[in-house]
Amino acid sequence: MPREPKAALRARAAAVLAGLRATYPDARSELDFGTPFQLLIATVLSAQATDVSVNAATPALFARFPTPAAMAAAPPEQIEPFIRTIGLYRNKAKHCVAAARALLERFGDEVPRTVDELVTLPGVGRKTANVVVSNAYGVPAIAVDTHVGRLARRLGFSQQTDPDKVERDLQALFDPTDWVFVHHALILHGRRVCTARKPACATCSLVARCPSRQG
Repeated sequence: MPREPKAALRARAAAVLAGLRATYPDARSELDFGTPFQLLIATVLSAQATDVSVNAATPALFARFPTPAAMAAAPPEQIEPFIRTIGLYRNKAKHCVAAARALLERFGDEVPRTVDELVTLPGVGRKTANVVVSNAYGVPAIAVDTHVGRLARRLGFSQQTDPDKVERDLQALFDPTDWVFVHHALILHGRRVCTARKPACATCSLVARCPSRQG
């Protein structure tokens, strides 16, 4: 397939953005949180798990361990019962406690506001860091999870499989003021319409602009 001219790609990206805004005008994170710390922990827990399962577990978890200091004082074994229904809960309990202790020791009990600082925390990768800075602090960012990566490739916005490279491709196509919305809207579209195994092209609001459309 010949490479799409940059002008045409940008025009198509703008049309896709308009379609996403019409379909998901209120797109936002589906994780429940009250503080940057709670968002950080919820995002760590959401890896290879559903937001629904995380939201079911975190109210009791945050009631018992509401701050980095409270969680840092607990051994992982005290965290485990609260998140047992979430996949990989033992490793995630270790990451949560280690991250809380790092916040206490290196960041004065506060969640950092930059991606570079956040990725130094145990269990925190670039995707998680982008989720935190964008949703807790309003910093423009695109967090590339499996849904965002899949849709970026299907829409022809990136040919990359590495999330960091997909992120750069999407950043080049959209204005920074749209990054957070694009991230959330693509996730919703990936969950509800453009699913991994059987995309619902017949009912997709973006189908006219999608080079991967079926049928």
